[in-house]
Order: sequence, then C-alpha cells, then structure tokens
Amino acid sequence: MVLEGLAEPDLPLFSVADYVVFSLMLCISAGIGIFYAFAGGGQKTTKQFLLADRQMHVVPVAMSLMASFMSAITVLGTPAEVYTHGTMFWMFWVTYIFMIVISAHLYMPVFFNLGVTSAYEYLERRFSVVVRRLGCLTFILQMTIYMGICLYAPALALEEVTGVNLWGAVLALGIVCTFYTTIGGMKAVMWTDTFQVCVMCMGFLAVIIQGSMNVGGFGEVWRRNLEGERLVFFVFDPDPRIRHSTWSVLFGGGFMWVAVFGVNQAQVQRYLSCKNLRKAQTALYLNVPGLFVIVTLASLCGLVMYALNETCDPVSAEYLKTSDQLMPYTVMMLLSWLPGLPGVFVSAVFAGALSTMSSGLNSLAAVTLEDFIRPFKKDLSERQYTNISKVLVAFYGALMILLAWASSFMGAVLQAALAMFGMIGGPLLGIFSLGIFFPWANTTGAVVGAICGFLTTFWVGIGAQIYKPIVPRPPVTIEGCPLANHTVSNVTMVMETISNTTSSAVTMVTDMFETTSSDSLVAGAVERPAIAEFYNISYLWYGVLAVFVVLIVGLIVSFITGPQNPAELDPRLITPLFDTMCCCCPAGCRRALWCRVRHEDRDAWTQRENEEKERELVRRESLRRERKESLRRESLRKESLRRESLKAKKQDGDIEKVELKQTEPNAETPATPDSNDTNV
Repeated sequence: MVLEGLAEPDLPLFSVADYVVFSLMLCISAGIGIFYAFAGGGQKTTKQFLLADRQMHVVPVAMSLMASFMSAITVLGTPAEVYTHGTMFWMFWVTYIFMIVISAHLYMPVFFNLGVTSAYEYLERRFSVVVRRLGCLTFILQMTIYMGICLYAPALALEEVTGVNLWGAVLALGIVCTFYTTIGGMKAVMWTDTFQVCVMCMGFLAVIIQGSMNVGGFGEVWRRNLEGERLVFFVFDPDPRIRHSTWSVLFGGGFMWVAVFGVNQAQVQRYLSCKNLRKAQTALYLNVPGLFVIVTLASLCGLVMYALNETCDPVSAEYLKTSDQLMPYTVMMLLSWLPGLPGVFVSAVFAGALSTMSSGLNSLAAVTLEDFIRPFKKDLSERQYTNISKVLVAFYGALMILLAWASSFMGAVLQAALAMFGMIGGPLLGIFSLGIFFPWANTTGAVVGAICGFLTTFWVGIGAQIYKPIVPRPPVTIEGCPLANHTVSNVTMVMETISNTTSSAVTMVTDMFETTSSDSLVAGAVERPAIAEFYNISYLWYGVLAVFVVLIVGLIVSFITGPQNPAELDPRLITPLFDTMCCCCPAGCRRALWCRVRHEDRDAWTQRENEEKERELVRRESLRRERKESLRRESLRKESLRRESLKAKKQDGDIEKVELKQTEPNAETPATPDSNDTNV
C-alpha cells in the first residue's frame, strides 16, 4: 500500500534464472560439507570435528572470522544504515584496527596457551564451575536467539520485495546449513564461509557498479550524497546520546567488537583451529583489510541506494514497510534487466546468513559438549564424543528453524531481541576481563559483578525500547515519486489534483525526516520523563557501561570477601598487560607490575598440566582396557555356559535316542499269529 496519489511501483519478481543461481549457491555449500565429510578419513575425533585438527591455514580461518558475524543482517542493515543516517558507520574500520590488536595480544594468547576448546573452560579454571555455567548458558541463549533471527529476518525482508517464498527459503537454508555443518565439521564451516564471503562481495559489487552506471558515474553518486547530507565522517561532540559520534564509534564500538572477536566462542574456536599462536594472530590481522573491504562495499551500496532514490524515498512513499527492505528493493529495480543478477544478490544475503548460522551451530555444539557432557561422561571414546557433537549440531539446527518460526510471531520484538544480543556481549567481556587482567578477583566478585552488569545493560536497553531515542536524520523527499495515472497528456491536471488531495500526507512524511534540529526534537519530546534522557545514550555505549560495572563491582566485592592470592594463580590465566603494552621498559620494572603473579612459572604449570593429562590418558586407557577385558571375560563366560548348555542338551538328547532305540524294536516287531487263527 503506497501513499494516496502515488503510483504503485512496477517491481519485478524473482525469475527462474534467479532461483537457479540461488540454488547453485546452496548446492555448492552442501557439496563442500559432503567433501569434508569424507576427505582425510572423515571427522572421527572431536578435535577434527570442532577444531579442524588444529591444522587450518590462515586464509580460511581469516575469512571465517570475518564472515561469522558479517551476517545477512549486515548485508541488509549496513547499506540501509548509510542510506538513512549517513556514512558515520563506515568509520568502524578504524575501530576494527584497535579491536584486532587488543584481541590478538591480550585475549587470544590466554585461550591458546591453555589449549581449551570451549572459551568458558577458562572461567572454571580462573573462578569456578558456577561462573563457567553462567557464561556458557548466557552464550547458548544469545546464539540460539540470534541464529533464529538471522534465518528469519532476511527471508522476511526478501519475501516482501522479491517474491521469494518465506518458509521455503527458511527451510532450505536451515536444512542445508545443518546438513553441511553436521557432516563436514569445522573444515566445512570455514571453507563454506570463504566461499560465502566471495558471494557477498559479488553481490555488493553488482549493486555498486550497475547503480553508479545508472546515475552517471560514481562522481554523481558522491555529489548527490553530499547534497543530501549523507557524507559525515567526523562528529567530535562528546554527548553520549549521539547515536554515532567519533567517540562512540571508536570506544563504544571497540568494546562491542572486542566482545565478539576477543571472547565469543564462535570466534575463539576459529583461531584455535590454527597450528600455533603466531598463525592465529596472522589470521586475525588479515581481518583488518577484510573487514575494511566489507564495510566499505556495504557503505558504498548505501550511497548508491541514496543516489538512485534521491527524489523518491521508498519508505516515506510507503512502497516498503521498513528500511531493511531498501537493499532488495534497489536490487530488483536495478538488476532485474539481466536474469540471474538478482539471484546473485539474494545469494549474497543468504550466504551471510549461512556463515553466521554454521559458525553458531558448530560453536554451540562445542560449548554443550565441553561444558555439559564431557564433565559428566568422562570415559566415552573419541568416536562417541564426535557422534554426540554431530547430534548436537542437528539438534541446534532444528531449534534454529523452530526459533525462526517463533520469530514470525514476535513482530516489533525482533528489534528488542537484536538489542538483547548486544546487551549480553558487554557483561561477558567484563567477566573475562575481570579474570584476565585483575588477579585479585575471586569467584564471588565475578558472580556479583556479572549479575550487576546484566541488570544494568538490560535496564538501559529495555528503557530504550520503551522510550525510543530521538535520532536526527538527514532529509529525504518523495517529490520525484511517480504519480498515479501520470501520463504526458494530463500531467498538469493530475499534479493539481494530487496537490489538493494529498499534500497533507506528503508534507507529514517529508517534515518528519527533514526536521533534524535539536530544538524541534526537544519540542516534540516534552512529554518524556527526565530518565528518558539516560535511556537516550547510544547503543554503542552499552558494552562500555557493562564492562565497567562488572569490573568495579567485581573488584569491590572481591576485596570485601577476601581477594584471590595472585601468587597461587596459574600464571597462564593472567595476561601480563604491561609486558605487552610496555615491552620497551626494563625487565625489572615490568616484573614489579606483575602484581605478584608468578609469570616465570608458566612453563612449569604447562609441564605439570601435560603430565596430569598423560596420567589421565593412561588412567582412561587402563579403564578402557579393563572394561574391554571384563567384557571379553564376560563373553567367554557366556560362551562357556552356552557350550555347557548345548553339551547338556546333547547328552540329554543321546539318552533319549538310546531309550528310543530300545523301545523301537518292540514297537516294530509284529505280533505272533495265534495257532487257532492259523488253522482257521
């Protein structure tokens, strides 16, 4: 339904060629899974299935790290963000540089040196099993909700514009993703991620090139965006209520992305699949140019979209329901002249969804196995653990499809669920940071700090959903939208009619978007309570707020209840912060800043742990041999009993045969004829 007086857009739908291209992408993804299900002897151990045997090359690891959270929401949302709010989002590429350095040198070495499979195993070693379970359950809740949304949201956006069947797309993606992740393991996930990143880039490039050609070159695209106030790269106002400022993007965005690349299980599991720490850091550093390319292409798509719709905003004209549909709408209007090109873009959207979902399924299986099954079932074989992992992937895949179905009933709650995903990352980063950088923190401090962090972010986040932040937006217009019944012969008459009958609707929409001054915004928000200004802070500051709450509360509670003795800690659990940041300082100064943590004993702790692992392996092997021997003896005993039973039955049978032979002659001898009868 469009605004009264405006013509319905002539929007092409998906063609057969587009479905063929889309199906080809799904088949290639499934084929990669089938290949790695059998390559190299298949996925026989959990190390192969969950960590690719720790032998992955840096390139697929880097591509998978990049693709894991560059989902379909990114493909649809980032161009719409640039179209609606301008290019400030593009400045995240600067944030990525600092985020990669921090993750590679402060967080990654801890997980790599411990040799863990689940990142939450660290929390048990550093604090207790309670903290481990808390972090693990939070991650499971976070990822399952996020995967359901990643599956449903893009399918919904594409259905409205392209005509792609919603539930057909949901089921096809969910089944294919679960299939190749279940049979192919981590290797299949990483190589499909690599393929899917290439498909995403192809989709972006198709829109950028064709769109620039349609408006007269990229110079014209730039000019139109400059006039439309979209080109904003620096906002130095320190007001935390500004949605995207230089400070919120650099610092708030830094905390948000460190929570993803530094401590999120999906990312930790990927770089743990490398051979050594150096290769893992190299893979992470390759994400700097990779993420720059992705965010640049997505932002350029947003600029091209605005240039194409400069005089007719599809959302204001009510051609579309939400801004998330801007990208598929532009694609169908722009690329449908060549059958198959829209299919490339739709493949790019769903490739982003597949990469996120497969990463989530594999990481959820790893966390569930390592944190909930292995601690209680310690004597199973590697084959059994691997089979359990595959069953877990299939289970979470089915749950993902079910949550996608449940998302269809959420309506506006979808945005709240996405905000919840961001709210959870900050407290988790706070828990890990408390353990990694502060050796005095204890279990009580970690639990209380985490609870306070979650309560704080949920309080602010839910408040922001109730009192929506007031966000100034650059202007849009619908002056160039085609009018109903518009023809060359009657253009003047129709324009006069439309101006008399629909001016109020048009003015209402354009004024709403063109009003960007703070005075006008405040004037329209008189009814809002004072606390609403606190809820007005940018969502990028949620992570910063959560981390500081967890750290401050956690340290205060730790010192009140009795701090942890740093000298008793495993030094591998603590990052020597000043050794990394002040590597040029004298060794004596850096040693004094260790805060009594015995970092010189790292090798001794590693050797001790290896010896314990060897003893545990010997114990398990001994138990396995004893069990095998016990089974063998039991089998021999049963076989002996069976033979004795058969022998007894045979003896009983022989006796019966003897008795039978003794009775048979008497039964077979004919009776002697009576003499009288003979005479007769």
